[in-house]
Amino acid sequence: MAHFDLVIIGTGSGNSLVTPDFADKRVAVIEKGVFGGTCLNVGCIPTKMFVQAAEVARSAREASRLGVDAHVDQVRWDDIRDRVFGRIDAISAGGRAYRERGSDDGNTTVFSGHARFTGDRTLRVEGYDEEISGDQIVIATGARPNIPPVVTDSGVPYETSDTIMRIEKLPRSLVIAGAGYIALEFAHVFSSLGVEVTMLARGKRVLRHADDDVSRVLTHAATDQWALERDAVMESIEQRDGTIRVTLRGGRVIEGEMLLVATGRIPNTDDLGLENTRVEVRDDGRIVVDEYGRTGADGVWSLGDCSSRYQLKHVANAEERCVAHNLVHPDDLRAFPHDVVPAAVFTHPQVATVGLTEDEAREGGHAITTKVQKYGDIAYGWALEDTTSICKVIADKATKKLLGVHLVGPEASIVIQPAVQAMSFGLTADEMARGQYWIHPALTEVLENALLGLEFD
Repeated sequence: MAHFDLVIIGTGSGNSLVTPDFADKRVAVIEKGVFGGTCLNVGCIPTKMFVQAAEVARSAREASRLGVDAHVDQVRWDDIRDRVFGRIDAISAGGRAYRERGSDDGNTTVFSGHARFTGDRTLRVEGYDEEISGDQIVIATGARPNIPPVVTDSGVPYETSDTIMRIEKLPRSLVIAGAGYIALEFAHVFSSLGVEVTMLARGKRVLRHADDDVSRVLTHAATDQWALERDAVMESIEQRDGTIRVTLRGGRVIEGEMLLVATGRIPNTDDLGLENTRVEVRDDGRIVVDEYGRTGADGVWSLGDCSSRYQLKHVANAEERCVAHNLVHPDDLRAFPHDVVPAAVFTHPQVATVGLTEDEAREGGHAITTKVQKYGDIAYGWALEDTTSICKVIADKATKKLLGVHLVGPEASIVIQPAVQAMSFGLTADEMARGQYWIHPALTEVLENALLGLEFD
């Protein structure tokens, strides 16, 4: 049995755990797929590169409202796709090569295969005869697309967020099952590139877990850009003459050349042999960890999408930094920083959120004050001819503490950052609004004006 000081399963954020603290230690890195994890290969980075192309195409088509007549001559899918993966694949391959060289220190061994626990700190990797063990093991196996049984049982071909970015050519029409952040981003990409998109939302609105005002505005924007089928519960799926036919509850039939299943992601924990360990798993498949990343098995840690309630790369990175510290400082543990977690959806328009929704704030017992500020009421909003975008702020009336900030509109992911900073460092809403300059007439004035619109006791 080969023994290591540290064994890491997964090369997303887990790949960064090989810090200088382990320069003189033996480290094993196990990866059954491509190096770099979800973000690099099938998530944040490639999708945003596609979004950029989509934004350019949509901007050209919508330029006439600003007095500029423009049009899109052609969408070269091959060039868009190859620009993305010509860069991504090289980075992934380079990451693997670097680890296989032993990170230039000769202390890292790469195992290419699927790992399963045989005990709390022992593993068997497919393709290798010898078991391996570790003083400490970190599970960072990420998540994968969730495919409903109605899809798998149908036998029809389908794409997921892991595969659709590498298709050979654009379909004429695309049916997207789902109305969450992944579905919304791909609906934006493909509709902007000229594909006829139909989105199947199980509820009345898209992004239904967002603040009500944000979900309402975004749902209206979605109906203006692609076909939105609401209360759409799939009952059966078939393929006829190259066309996918989805029958919904109530008898509606939706057709498209291609089907994208974007109904969430599930943790990669079901085939790790965790039943052979003291590692506990939640009903949704997430590994149970404490605030420091420790599992129920001594010396076994977990981070990222396979254990965190946040499927966000910046959260996985923050958790990785904590675990990296905790591995070598057992008497000075750092807790995961989950107090102020922002998120963004790069659809059209963008969505950004941090903190509580209005409903959550009220349910939490806060006496709140809210303000919804329209983009169109600030100078840069006039420049954009924006008529729908909003910035919503929620604060506690007594303490003036910001409880939540939610935006749906251009550059929302950037505009929200001052609010993230204020909430992270304890600034009250009035301190944030009047304690600094706000560049005029920048788009961030929408946040400033929203803060100024709050009414306190």
